[in-house]
Amino acid sequence: MFLIRSGAIEGYEQLVTQCGQNPTTLLQQFGLSSAQLRDPNTYVSYTRLADLLDATAQTCCDPLFCLNLAAGQSVLALGEIGLSIRQQPTLADALSYSNQHISLHAYGVHVQQSPRGESLQLQLNFDFSNATGLAQLMQLSAGQAFNLVAQMVGSIGNALKLHLPQAKPSATSLVPEPYREHIEYQSEFGGVSFPLSWLSRKPHFDEQLLRAHFQQRIQLLEAIYPGNLQAQVCHIIGNLLPSGECSIERVAAALNLHPRVLQKKLQQDTTSFRDLLQKTRMEIAMRNLQHGQLSITDLALNLGYADVAIFSRNFKRWTGMSPSKWKTQRQADASDL
Repeated sequence: MFLIRSGAIEGYEQLVTQCGQNPTTLLQQFGLSSAQLRDPNTYVSYTRLADLLDATAQTCCDPLFCLNLAAGQSVLALGEIGLSIRQQPTLADALSYSNQHISLHAYGVHVQQSPRGESLQLQLNFDFSNATGLAQLMQLSAGQAFNLVAQMVGSIGNALKLHLPQAKPSATSLVPEPYREHIEYQSEFGGVSFPLSWLSRKPHFDEQLLRAHFQQRIQLLEAIYPGNLQAQVCHIIGNLLPSGECSIERVAAALNLHPRVLQKKLQQDTTSFRDLLQKTRMEIAMRNLQHGQLSITDLALNLGYADVAIFSRNFKRWTGMSPSKWKTQRQADASDL
């Protein structure tokens, strides 16, 4: 199944409302709901989302709906990966990190780096398609890629280009200002391009942007899990595990707490960070083995294990069975129902 974080369409309901349409009705037509959009780290069907965006553009009579959506988005649109990318030593390292951890954001999209003369093309490729060739989804994804590169590089001049395979819309269509001088229509690929010389640049890190992200994260977690610190910690652990950078320091930072303060608060709740880490890993492992399509090796990596053997030993300690045997047993139980 192809999945994507609901945070990818941050601002969707507000933009649809500005267009004079009802976002709730549109979401319901594709089996989605406003509740799923409240937590940006909820995974939804990538294919349904693509169809929703095409239908929304048609309903709102805006062929550049998703470019307008991308233009108004914050760092939350890409979530944790958007922050981690900015902390890499160079832009080249940031792109490498993005390729390794893109599953933090979505399953079903790949970024291919293709040098062309003095430029580097970042080509977006999807494992699925629809009746429009994913026109709106490509706008959204290319717009988000443009935003990320522009934020990391700082001064871009006209060197950063946004490429769309679609034909240029009619002159009455309003192109969002951030992209107005940068779009190339009817391109041979969808994505962005920029000078190869940029790869050695150190990504610009906006401390204010980081603080804003954490503040939004804290408000979100309080809304979803009011007063429940353990649930908030487990939620953050689940988001950080695939990056391989899940530590008490990272979790505490996400909650705007010192690690020692977080440890003390968890001790008062008669638990610890280590206990919650193992609990979260176990719950994610069981959910994926029973319902997901990841291989056991990929699952181990997504849980932050460097070695699948370590994951297998831990899983057997939790359940008394190896991951493969547990999965087979659950499938057999389900077939008997």
